[in-house]
Amino acid sequence: MKLLVIGNQERAEKYRPKNIFTDSVEMVVCQRDASEEEILSAGADADFLLVDAIVTVSRSLMEKMPNLKLIHSEGVAYHGIDQEAARERGIYVCNCQGVNAGAVAEQTILLMLGLLRNVAPGDRAVREGRQIEVKERSMVEGIRELPDCAVGLIGFGAIGKATARLLKAFGCPVYYYSSHRAEPKEEQEYGVIWMEKEELLASCDIISLHVPVTPDTMGMVGHDFLKKMKPSAYLINTSRGELMDHEALRDALMNETIAGAGLDTLYPEPVSADNKIASLPETCPGRVLLSPHIGGITTGTFTRAHRMVWENLERIAAGKKPERIVNGL
Repeated sequence: MKLLVIGNQERAEKYRPKNIFTDSVEMVVCQRDASEEEILSAGADADFLLVDAIVTVSRSLMEKMPNLKLIHSEGVAYHGIDQEAARERGIYVCNCQGVNAGAVAEQTILLMLGLLRNVAPGDRAVREGRQIEVKERSMVEGIRELPDCAVGLIGFGAIGKATARLLKAFGCPVYYYSSHRAEPKEEQEYGVIWMEKEELLASCDIISLHVPVTPDTMGMVGHDFLKKMKPSAYLINTSRGELMDHEALRDALMNETIAGAGLDTLYPEPVSADNKIASLPETCPGRVLLSPHIGGITTGTFTRAHRMVWENLERIAAGKKPERIVNGL
């Protein structure tokens, strides 16, 4: 059997489990930006396809891979895969749901604290010899502690729940909006209260996004969404950049419609220097804290993810159904 990986070769080799089954599978790797011709040249006869979470897998590619049984995202995202085409051809599409929940939740808290404590401008001020100036100004302007902030989670899947668990330890009042409300027992476990989205936006000090990219969520953070937030509130996005209308967010930051944003992800990737958010002018110092989409890429995440992938490959090889199917087969 043959596995074609579209992604990073060093990562594929490093996290490949060592056992009898993995030794029996031929693995070939194409870089993430490989052309369709290059991909087919390397693995048109592959039984399995493992793709970086932001890779596009088209109907055209599937049609030229007659042995393909499974397309597996290396992460949680899978919106680049043509799910309908895969379903029509009887090809499973699977992801690693929940694998990075704890890691992304940590990054979410980091961004919240980084904004509240003005970490990036503070670091720069100390290096420039302005430590006392910034310290004295901070004492007058005030520094909010995380437990004093009402946090609103939009989405309450694995990452939303992991974030709620950490916020509960901080003692934050935590609210959430999800189209599917959790059971009362689960709400009590995570210390959360369900709230309508409009009310959540208007009342919370921090709004944190935890939803996948779908036709309904694409660009959901637009002018209307941002105007409903408190002017003193922060937006946190550790989900996907496609959830945000970058032009609308840029306007909100420059016009002080919201206090700031902590973003682990922008769109498109790779992020260019002229990105609407990355290129905010110096008139917006400290209002945006960016990280390079690293929330879910810890060593633990990749170890768990590749174990999940290879276990699914082994299930199919044994004639069984894989787990975490996302295309309805």
